[in-house]
Amino acid sequence: MVKETIRVYARVKPLGRRQQTAVYSVDNDATALSSLEITMPRELADGFVNNKRESYKFKFQKIFDQEEKQDVVFDSIAKPVAECVLAGYNGTIFAYGQTGSGKTFTITGGAERYSDRGIIPRTLSYVFNKLQKDSSKVYTTHVSYLEIYNECGYDLLDPRHEASRLEDLPKVTIMEDADQNIHLKNLSLQQASNEEEALNLLFLGDTNRMIAETPMNQASSRSHCIFTIHISSKEPGSATIRRSKLHLVDLAGSERVAKTGVGGHLLTEAKYINLSLHYLEQVIIALAEKNRSHIPYRNSMMTSVLRDSLGGNCMTTMIATLSIDKRNIEESISTCRFAQRVALIKNEAVLNEEIDPRLMIVQLQKEIQELKDELALVTGKQRTSELSQEELLQLDELIETYLEDNDPDSTLDVGADTRKIKYCFIRVKQLMKHSNMSDKQLLSQHIPEEKDINKEAAEEELIKLKELLQQRDNEINILVNMLKKERKKSQDALFQLNAASAGSAALEQSLLLNLEESQSPSCCLQEAKDFSSSVCSLPSLPRQTEGKMSLGYQEAFELFKRNHADNITIDDNKQLLKQRFAEAKCLGEKLNEVRNKINHLKGEITQRRIQRAALAISSPPEELNTLDPVEEKLRTQMEEEKKCYKTMFDRLKGLKIETEHLQLLMDKCKTKLQKDFEVWWSQEAVNLQTQQEKPETLSSPNTAPVYPQLIESSQHLSTDRTPPNSSTSIPLTGDNQADADILAFIKARQNILQKKGLGNK
Repeated sequence: MVKETIRVYARVKPLGRRQQTAVYSVDNDATALSSLEITMPRELADGFVNNKRESYKFKFQKIFDQEEKQDVVFDSIAKPVAECVLAGYNGTIFAYGQTGSGKTFTITGGAERYSDRGIIPRTLSYVFNKLQKDSSKVYTTHVSYLEIYNECGYDLLDPRHEASRLEDLPKVTIMEDADQNIHLKNLSLQQASNEEEALNLLFLGDTNRMIAETPMNQASSRSHCIFTIHISSKEPGSATIRRSKLHLVDLAGSERVAKTGVGGHLLTEAKYINLSLHYLEQVIIALAEKNRSHIPYRNSMMTSVLRDSLGGNCMTTMIATLSIDKRNIEESISTCRFAQRVALIKNEAVLNEEIDPRLMIVQLQKEIQELKDELALVTGKQRTSELSQEELLQLDELIETYLEDNDPDSTLDVGADTRKIKYCFIRVKQLMKHSNMSDKQLLSQHIPEEKDINKEAAEEELIKLKELLQQRDNEINILVNMLKKERKKSQDALFQLNAASAGSAALEQSLLLNLEESQSPSCCLQEAKDFSSSVCSLPSLPRQTEGKMSLGYQEAFELFKRNHADNITIDDNKQLLKQRFAEAKCLGEKLNEVRNKINHLKGEITQRRIQRAALAISSPPEELNTLDPVEEKLRTQMEEEKKCYKTMFDRLKGLKIETEHLQLLMDKCKTKLQKDFEVWWSQEAVNLQTQQEKPETLSSPNTAPVYPQLIESSQHLSTDRTPPNSSTSIPLTGDNQADADILAFIKARQNILQKKGLGNK
């Protein structure tokens, strides 16, 4: 058992360009606790006496100033806790601070550079390296990722809901057994056999996290997240198993609603966050008091989950993140005061050992066999697990005799054998069922069931077809709206160009005449219908069938991707990844060359030794004992080549890790792009459904918003009829190439329908 207080550290976030730093000083003493002093100048008012404190001083285990890197933070905070977890103790590391103070960057890390990795990925790398080097034990590692959002728990690693909405994830509930141990229902444990699998699970969970933009932070985490590593170890031949877990907690940031000015959904999130942090502070205050009998763990879900970490069987470490800005100086002082209260809590960490369940099964099986032998010795019969055929026949005869006997006082005596008694009950029940159910009733029951099954299958198939048809109509209408917007942009550009270079009035008159002829309402409506019917005739597929998407869905996705901000990040990562691959390929070729040189030098040394052994007979013994300078030279060259080989191999290993990290970043960006497109697509579908519910706006001649769109559509559809040298033709750029392909397809289909006499249908 290890008794120690919670270790508390502090980290100061670097300030931005427009932020003004407050007056503070850091004193890191190697022999004692580090101290942080914050000076808060008094605001003198006319006619009033200001007696507020001006200087605040706090003690921490260590204070990381603005220039400290991520690797230094990991070595000081997470590495000792990871060592204790590998030894069999429970551990917890959690970050606390206001919104925008750097909690998520410290725990998870940044996505821009490889050196910005946080405590979680570095801990995973450190733990798996230790497990790989230790061959004296057999280790098993599992990972879980829990998110607490608005006092509701969600499993971020559910394999059935990858990259889905938060509402679709399974909800996690808290259950407590008789020993007051907490169990989380619906929280999945994913096995991770190596570092790559664990990092993939981490990126999956980070993709599903709930974040939002607030005045304090552009990507503020609006929930508490707990990433847990479960490790079990066992020595070969031993019956003892050690089980430990490491909680890495990223708490949501506290914020003052009056200062941030948020409202609506963000205000609701801020209420739940501040309430849960308030309950956490109540638990900390209760634990710090010695004579307190009741600890309010059950007030919130977060305090219930972290019950062992706060005053229980765990080695806990806290990181207080501070934003030393003049506007946030009061929040920073409040965070330091909370950290001082946390430092007073004492935990009692116990080595988690238990007996192997498989060994217990072997012992129980042995005990059962001994009891069977004693029972056989007393009764004189060897009892087996199943009744023999002869015994079954005897029981059937006894049951038939009992049922045929009309005496109400008759009994069925089978002895004190529970197997025979159970068989008699089952047999009597079967006979009663068969006697009450005739063959005619069985036949009459099976026929309606088959009819009902066929009817239900037909109704389900009809519902699926209707949903598929509605989905295709929505895709086509969304694509038509996108084409109308692109055509409107091109037309506006053409009008500006004509207005700037208008030199002749005749050209303008001819252009207006063409526009009036092509922009009549009936013509616009007819061409819009033809365009919709032609798009409906395009070959469509389901959205995702064997990795393919329908035509409208694909066109909309390509246009959305072209204008998305993350597309530039993906391209940059691709270029960087290509450079790393090229460098790795070049290093691989050089490694092969160096390896061939080493093998060649080994062969020369061996050949040299063979030659000297062949001359041993004719040479005097004094010459044989002397060192061969040629062999020494070859050996020196081989050692140099080995050093070069090791250097290049280490560089190649580093490139591999960096390329894997870049690949994970690209996957994360692609997943985010896909989620943004899905949100945009669903919004377009809702808008389209709203427009379809009001059809009178399309047929009304006085409706202003619809008529210009139909004019633009008909005008662009009529551009194929204008001659190539006409001044009203719109040049097609690279952005309008997809529109040109669709218009060409529509034009060809209209010509075919006119030849067949179906043009007006």
